Amino acid sequence: MKIGCPKEIKDNENRIGLTPSAAHAYVEAGHQVFVEKGGGLGSAIADDEYTAVGATILPTAADVWKTADMIVKVKEPLESEYPLMRENQLLYTYFHFAADEKLLKACLQRKIVALAYETVQEGHALPLLKPMSEVAGRMSTLMGAFYLAKSQGGRGLLPMGVTGVAPAEILVLGGGVVGTNAAHVAGGLKANVSVLDVSLPRLEYLSEIMPPNVYCLYNDPVTLESKLKTADIVIGAVLVPGAKAPKLVRREHLKLMKQGAVLVDVAIDQGGCFETSHPTTHSDPIFTVDGVIHYCVANMPGAYARTSTYALNNATIKYGLALANLGPEKACRDSEPLRHGLNAYKGAITYKAVAEAFGLEYKPAESVIG
Repeated sequence: MKIGCPKEIKDNENRIGLTPSAAHAYVEAGHQVFVEKGGGLGSAIADDEYTAVGATILPTAADVWKTADMIVKVKEPLESEYPLMRENQLLYTYFHFAADEKLLKACLQRKIVALAYETVQEGHALPLLKPMSEVAGRMSTLMGAFYLAKSQGGRGLLPMGVTGVAPAEILVLGGGVVGTNAAHVAGGLKANVSVLDVSLPRLEYLSEIMPPNVYCLYNDPVTLESKLKTADIVIGAVLVPGAKAPKLVRREHLKLMKQGAVLVDVAIDQGGCFETSHPTTHSDPIFTVDGVIHYCVANMPGAYARTSTYALNNATIKYGLALANLGPEKACRDSEPLRHGLNAYKGAITYKAVAEAFGLEYKPAESVIG
């Protein structure tokens, strides 16, 4: 199979879909690999690192899309890339369809095969979402702390405090991978940290592994409102796989909060978990509503591109090789995790939560791949 990896074009998206090691793995398996010229520079990977392992460098993204049977990316195709998608072409990347109807309809119209990283599922685990959730979770606390500075419009509060001055109050909504990593960093900063979740087993687990300044609480409306009143930083870390994120913090909640508090919406790829959120970019990362700063960058891990690129490829290569070696149909028939990852197949929606998000027809993957 011909594997293509174009350069990412989303604002300040410096990750790339293939590392040289991943490219080498495809070549060793008998596939041809084509990488866009300069595609890895944002992750400090030079073109000659790809050619050294047998990949071919092509001059433009259009050349890569035209040549490849399977495209390996990081982020969803943007509107300028829609015309480059070809019927029956396999795209292996993050899509987050439930938050982008225009992208979904473009993929259906072009009749591609969309294998979404974010819904590949083994048991209850999302192995291709996890590495970026780790990066985004750890980064969310750092961004919250940065924008809490007065020079950035925040309250002017040092998260860890100093002698004689209390530390910040950090509220984490959701105790999954993002929330766990956010709370670990916040706890390490010696802030007062509260993690809210609705799973008692998860809260019990977090209570066992977290430092003593991290408190794990059951999320109900009364507790949420109480914590919003005292929070200096709120990190939204909720996830419903493949579906739109629930809106936990409403517009009216902002009136309860301190002026200059910071909201970091890590769920923005799936529509956001704050009612007042909308996607932002690394070039223009924040906006303010009712005196509360919102950080809603939709590709947070792109800021730490080299770390993120290698972490992502460590997870994606296993499934990518299965898709390339067997073809998407047989690979999805043989692998339940990959069947979960199949979101669209040649004009049909094959992931239920995506279809439900827009009231469109759903066809189980088994019914379309034979």
